[in-house]
Order: sequence, then structure tokens, then C-alpha cells
Amino acid sequence: MSGNEYRKRLKLSIAAFLIATAGTLCLPQALNLKENALGFTNSIFSVFIWLLLLYAVSRTLRSIDLHDKRGWLIAGIYAFCFTTAMLFGVRLDAVGNVDFKDWRLWVSLAVLTGLFAILIRKCWDYLSGMEERKRRLAANIRLPETPAGAARYRNILTFVFLLLCWMPVFLAVYPGFFVYDAQDEWVQVASRAFNTHHPLVHVLLLGGMICAVHKVTGSYNLGIACYMVVQMLIVSGGFTYLLSYMRRRGVSKGIRILSLFYFAFFPVIVMFTLCSAKDTLFAVALLLLLMMLLDMGAFQEGFFASGKKMALFVLSAAVMMLLRKNGVYAFVLLCPVLLLYHRKYRKKTALLLAAALLSYLLVNTGLAVILHAQSGENQEMLTVPIQQLARTYKFNREVFTAEDIDALHEILPEEALVLYNPKLSDPVKVQFRNEAFAADRSRYISLWLRIGLKKPLSYLNAWLVNSYGFWYPDTVIDVYSGNSVFTFTYGDSSYFGYEVELPGVRDSKIPWLDEAYRKLALEISQEKIPIWSMLYSPGGIFWCIAFVFAYVLYRRRYHIVIPYLTVLLIWMTVLLGPTYLPRYVLIFWFGMPLFIAMLAEEI
Repeated sequence: MSGNEYRKRLKLSIAAFLIATAGTLCLPQALNLKENALGFTNSIFSVFIWLLLLYAVSRTLRSIDLHDKRGWLIAGIYAFCFTTAMLFGVRLDAVGNVDFKDWRLWVSLAVLTGLFAILIRKCWDYLSGMEERKRRLAANIRLPETPAGAARYRNILTFVFLLLCWMPVFLAVYPGFFVYDAQDEWVQVASRAFNTHHPLVHVLLLGGMICAVHKVTGSYNLGIACYMVVQMLIVSGGFTYLLSYMRRRGVSKGIRILSLFYFAFFPVIVMFTLCSAKDTLFAVALLLLLMMLLDMGAFQEGFFASGKKMALFVLSAAVMMLLRKNGVYAFVLLCPVLLLYHRKYRKKTALLLAAALLSYLLVNTGLAVILHAQSGENQEMLTVPIQQLARTYKFNREVFTAEDIDALHEILPEEALVLYNPKLSDPVKVQFRNEAFAADRSRYISLWLRIGLKKPLSYLNAWLVNSYGFWYPDTVIDVYSGNSVFTFTYGDSSYFGYEVELPGVRDSKIPWLDEAYRKLALEISQEKIPIWSMLYSPGGIFWCIAFVFAYVLYRRRYHIVIPYLTVLLIWMTVLLGPTYLPRYVLIFWFGMPLFIAMLAEEI
């Protein structure tokens, strides 16, 4: 070994020692240890962590390209965001507040960002090596062509298999999970008094089916059950199409079989397949859109020559937007990206985007006019400002002048402000006075800005604590804790709205299975199992998706970047929502097999 090489290795060893030591010292700042920090610092466990970090960092520094500026920049940005989420999340979970004056926060942010960036680069190099080996292997393998009849038979079997696997749970929770605004949607149809608070397409589908079946049979339960069966058929069809698509794209049989059993039995999939919330159909439409975006990026010429593919793109995008307003925001943000990427087919791309947006506007506006639906509500769009004003009023009332308080009470009465819940905006926003706000918007926008300039960190904390379940992996979702609904009061977990709202009534045919799903929904059970718990965590799955997004961006696989970007845009819109619940990011679970295939198989 030459002297220069020896000195280089010595420097790298010293750097690895310092980084591993600093990382071990700062790691407790990103761990949810509550008040028992000694459980880590005064434990042999910390020594094992240090040895593991020392080994990993040392090996990584010696094997990766230290001069790859682009790779380090992308890895550094991801590591910084992930570290910030962990450090902020620990504090929000413990005390509901981030103390931005805590020097340990900023030191830990710097140290752990560097540590995670190094480990991320090593993971990327490993994944890149796997891709090269798979590419060489794939060059010598040709998938046999499947006859059309055999493919159709396989799809039918898949479709029926999923329905049969879901049927016992359907009977156990009969007539299904009629929850999350379901009663409001049914009431609109039953009373013929419509508004645009909920998507009118879903209101008519859900409420119309229940009312029609009740009129014929006299049973509301049967009406709810009929809607659930229709939804099961749609979801099963969506998953069957995805599995067929994965096969056509050359995804391995092992991944497809695992995906089939995942769709059939994983509790989050089953619960939402049997849930009346609009999020289920929204996720199916978004899943179809992701497949069309993949084809659009990977096979531009073939996609734009296929009328079927283009029609599916328009249909999936329009349905997605019709089912959730945040789908509209995400799609509008996606449009310039698609126009920029598909420069060769810019006119056709523009026509497709225009067709999707026009279809959404025509259907949505047409239904509103035909049904004489009332509009004018602002609180959904103003969720974050409402929470910011309510939090500041509760904890820093001294910054409000008498005039400010009078103005605030014009749109948010005192009885609403005292109900401020950091994790849930509903108690406050439900009493928001839309008429007063609409009469003089500038007055209240000025109030919001004036108070924000006085207490910007209060505003920031109000937003962070209202959304951190979407980006902090260790969050226990308990946003409805203490809230009483029709048949129970939420306790330590609000993971899923296990409920049958009126006019439905739970009539379980398999009580023991019904009880198992009740525990999953309302008790802290899966959170107690290491690793397995992350499969239920919106924050945990988000960081896995973001990791792959950063990786494919680093590898310049831009046709895969766009589908991931679409999911991330949806995620960004829910950060401005009323709370954090799995249903708002259901695509994380519905799309998981596709995400894995995109990473593992270069789909």
C-alpha cells in the first residue's frame, strides 16, 4: 500500500469514526423515547448502534464516488427532509410543539443529515448494481406470448378470487363500513337538498343506490350492502387490471403472486374496499391514471397511437378529479410537467389534458346546475388558516388587539375557538361563518396576515401538528380520541372509522371476524409489532415512496419519476387538509405493488 493510499484510508477511517460517533450521540433526538432517554444512552444497545454505524459508514466512504455532486445533492436533500421530519415529529408527538430555539435540534439536523446521506448513497449504489445484473439476465430471457383466451381466463380467476377472499369480511361487518360523511351524502339524496361540500358524483352513486333499494325493499341495510358489492366489483376490477398490466410489462411471477395475496388479505385494502368513503374509488381511478402515465412515458409512440390508452387516461383523470377536489389541484400541477416531458407530442398531450379537465368541469358543473346544489363554503380551503388563528388565540391571546378579537369572533365564535384540537380542525371549522367571511374577505385575510407576522412560529406549529401523521412514521393516529359517534367513543386509535352510521345498523354474520377488524381499526394493536407496524403507517410508506422517487430521479429514469411525482402531489395537497388519516393517502396501499414493481423490475 502506497503512502498516499494509506493516508487516504486513514482520513476516511477518522471521518467514519467521527460521523458514527456524532450520529450515535444525536440519534436519540430523532427517536420517540418520551422521557426515558436513558433507555438508549445508558444501554449496551447504543454501543451496538455505534458499531453498526461505524462499519456502514466506513464501508460506504471507501466504496462510493465522493465527487458525484449530483448524487450527493439529491441524497442530501432527501436526507435533510427525512431528518427534519423525524426531529420535528418526535417533538410534536411528545409535546405538540417544536421548540425552534433548542440548539440540540439544529446540531442533530446537521449531523444526522450527513449520516443519512452517506447511507442513502450506499443503498442507491447497491440498487444500481442489482439493476445492472437484472438487465444482463433479462437480455437472455424472452417472456412467452400469452394467448388472448388464456389471459382472459386468468383475469376472470383473479377477479373472482379477490371477491371470494373479501366476502367473509363483508359478511362479518355487514352491511359494510358506512362511515366518513356517508350519512351526510345519503341525507342529500333523501332530502333532495344538495350542496357541493361532497363530490356530487359520489353523493348520487351512494345516496341514490341506498334510496332506490330502500324504496323497493324497505331496507336501508340492503341498500348499503348493494353499494358495497358494486364497490367491491369496481375495486376487484381495478386490481385485476393492475395485475394483468404488470404481467404484460414483464414483472416477475413472484411479485405478481405476492401482490394478489396482498390485495386479497391485507387489512387496509380489505377495510377500505368495504368502506363507503369516496377515497376508495378515488384511489382506484388514480391507480389507473398511474398506469397510463407509465405507458405514456415508456412507450410514447404506442401510447399516442392508441385510442384506448388515451381514452383511459382521460377517463381516469376525470373520475379522479370528480371524486376529490385535491385530485383537481394535483392534476393541474401535473399538467405543465407532462407538457414539458412530452415535447414531441405536445399537441396531443395538451388535447388529452384539456379533455380531462373539460370532462371534469362539464360533469361537475352540470350536476351542480341540474341538482341546484348550494355552494359558498370556504372552511375546507381555509382549514390551515383557521387552525393557525385558533392556536394563536389559545396560546398567545395577548397578540390580539380588541379590534382583532372582534374581527376574529365575526368568523369564528368564542364557543368554537375553545374547542381547538391541534390534530383536528373539525371542531373549530364546523362553526366557521361563511357569510361573514364572504362579505369582507380582505378584512379577515388582513387579520390572518397581521397575527401571522407577530407569531410566525405559532402558525408553523399549527400546520405541522395538524399534518405530521402524513410525514412522521412513528405517529399513532388518534385524531378522534374522545369523540363519540353512533355506537362507540374513540380511544387510543382512530386509524379507521369502524362504524355503521344511521340509517344503517351493524348486523354481523361472523362476529369473531368483525371483532378482529374492530381491534385493527380502534385499538393500538398493529403498532406494537416492529417493522409490521410501518406497513400501516402513512408516514412510513411516504418516506419509502419518496426514497424511490429520489432514487429514480438520481438514475434519470424520468418516465418513472412522473407517476411517483403524481402521488407526491396528492400527498402535498392533503398536508393542507383537516387532519391526517390513512384514507386521504389510500393510494399508498392501493399502489404499493406497482411501486415495488417500478423499483424492482424497471417496469
